[in-house]
Amino acid sequence: MPRKPAKWLYRLIYRSVKLLSPKYEIIGTENLPEGGCAIIGNHCHMYGPIAAELYTPGPHDTWCAAEMMHLKEVPAYAYRDFWSHKPRAVKPFFKLLSYLIAPLAVVVFNNAHTIEVYHDLRVMSTFRTSVEKLSQGHRVVIFPEHAAPHNNILCDFQENFVDMALLHYKKTGEALRFVPMYLCPALKKMLFGAPVVFDPGVALAKERERVCNALMDEITRLALSLPKHRVVPYPNMPTGEYPESKPLTDYTAKP
Repeated sequence: MPRKPAKWLYRLIYRSVKLLSPKYEIIGTENLPEGGCAIIGNHCHMYGPIAAELYTPGPHDTWCAAEMMHLKEVPAYAYRDFWSHKPRAVKPFFKLLSYLIAPLAVVVFNNAHTIEVYHDLRVMSTFRTSVEKLSQGHRVVIFPEHAAPHNNILCDFQENFVDMALLHYKKTGEALRFVPMYLCPALKKMLFGAPVVFDPGVALAKERERVCNALMDEITRLALSLPKHRVVPYPNMPTGEYPESKPLTDYTAKP
């Protein structure tokens, strides 16, 4: 399969999505360093990747599940990740839909500014590609949530994305900056917070934990600095069940 299938179709989809999608107000760009950095944000279903592609300032590349970029792997991944929680009566429809979207997913995710993400030994290719992009001055966008609740804003982060900072340091001698991002579809805002700087002198396991906790805290702070709004959560659920943000004075952080 060619690397850039049906680029003309992607351009049409891109223009259509940009026309129909909400335009976000971008706040806090002074927190984005010159040159390469990692932007770490809340996934909020499809809104995160779409907003990242359309509105991330400067050259950028977003981590994308490799399964969504390969025709034979899309159906199983899409059904499991997006629709497996659906009621039994409608599951056959969504299984069919997972096959129908596969060709379109391949076109979109292979033409967008993406980096393939693997969860096996091939993850080293993800890190190497990311470090190369950082060295070129790109911003690498990552949505690391997984299905373990953290608070009413976020799910916990998978921590291993932090490892690319060590590879980046070994290659360039520079400490990578992780910039927290909160995307708020309800208020049409994309907020960037204070960077968290990787410390290569700390044991990697401890640094993973520190970086992730600092990023989750800052993303939560960004969310709660806004007027009360519906948060688009990581887990798939009916819109009416989306949690509300709370004022800073009402918020109790996860112990």
